[in-house]
Amino acid sequence: MTRTRNTTSMISIDFPLHHLRRLAAAAFVALAVFGLQSAAVAQTEIDITGGRVDPLPIAISPFLAGGGAEEASATISAVITNDLGRSGYFAPLDPATFIEKIASFDQTPDFASWKQIQAKALVSGQAFMDGGKMRVEFRLWDVNTGQQLAAQQFTTSPKNDRRIGHMIADIIYKQLTGIDGYFDTRIVFVTEEGPKDKRIKKLAIMDQDGFNIRALTDGKDLVLTPRFSPSTNEITYMSFGNAEPRVYLMNIDTKQREIVGQFPNMSFAPRFSPDGQRVIMSLQEGGNSNIFELDLRSRNVRQLTNEASINTAPSYSPDGTQIAFESDRGGTQQIYVMSSDGSNQNRISFGNGRYSTPVWSPDGQWIAFTKQGGGKFAIGVMKPDGSGERILTEGYHNEGPTWAPNSRVLMFFRDTQGENGGPQLWSVDITGYNEQRLPIDGFGSDPAWSPKLN
Repeated sequence: MTRTRNTTSMISIDFPLHHLRRLAAAAFVALAVFGLQSAAVAQTEIDITGGRVDPLPIAISPFLAGGGAEEASATISAVITNDLGRSGYFAPLDPATFIEKIASFDQTPDFASWKQIQAKALVSGQAFMDGGKMRVEFRLWDVNTGQQLAAQQFTTSPKNDRRIGHMIADIIYKQLTGIDGYFDTRIVFVTEEGPKDKRIKKLAIMDQDGFNIRALTDGKDLVLTPRFSPSTNEITYMSFGNAEPRVYLMNIDTKQREIVGQFPNMSFAPRFSPDGQRVIMSLQEGGNSNIFELDLRSRNVRQLTNEASINTAPSYSPDGTQIAFESDRGGTQQIYVMSSDGSNQNRISFGNGRYSTPVWSPDGQWIAFTKQGGGKFAIGVMKPDGSGERILTEGYHNEGPTWAPNSRVLMFFRDTQGENGGPQLWSVDITGYNEQRLPIDGFGSDPAWSPKLN
């Protein structure tokens, strides 16, 4: 059997037991504003219209276990259930309602019993230990047609049980929505603890569902705005040590770091170019700031803007040919787009209020932003030419959007008022649907979403 191996995570993945397929009767429901599509697999369909989602009832049968894999098996089932439920596109059914108890991975389910509890899709699976390795298998079924939609096997260490759950959830999500999944990803962010006037800020990283949090720095220096490189295991961030701002590169697996440069009065986040070879940033000069690009190979610095104003928060388009940024050159903070060499600088935001923190979506279709006006902070999106502006959420203080790699979900942080208030991490669908807080203890800000893991 053909096998691929991931040398980073040491997860080997067997190719599907049969080709993943969409049934010939597949139909698509388009969201008028965003062009969002959901695949309808035979009678199994997710309805996405007008920013509303009618979640698909799905049954995740408890994974079977053998050879001492009981705990891992239960974890995998729970991760799949949590991922799909939090996506807002699925409604996992309560196992207490299951009529059939699947006793063997090889048995064909009694689809009549699953129809009786209104399930549209069914997931079955098992995990067992084999020679010190854990082997995991799953199947996805269309309950209405009785057809198998997907099946796959994984061989890995038991310590990767949560990641296997995320990978299976990604396959299910893609098969039933037609959209790439985003569950096998990580978030780097700034965790905050202590009194409001003496907060200790550390860089931290976690799985996208809030689990497996670990600190990357010790809190001795102020850290700000971490951002992933395209490789998923390296970040760039700004740190103030001895009151001097420095840009660092860090390997998140080894925690080894190197100084990119020391830039007096640097403001806002450095960001990688799509090819990972350059870092773009804003440098303050007197009362102004302009955007500069640093070549990581030669360490040469190139100035891209030259305005007597504040020009900051740059973000590359996915193909690296354009840069979105914010500038107050017209009197208020607005979003501009320019070519990657600094030419063709054009304003694209023209609504009421101030616009900041533009971030290009991975598919290149949208620019997310923070908008301030009327005493509220909003998270919204617009097309790269400024058209199609849409507010997704607003409130007391929302800021710092970051995109999931499938360009369908945004994470941001929201401050709460009061002496005991602080920033918390939230996510929202690009339709404005399914807004929810990430269930982590303590405070967190400045999230940055990784690409899909390898």
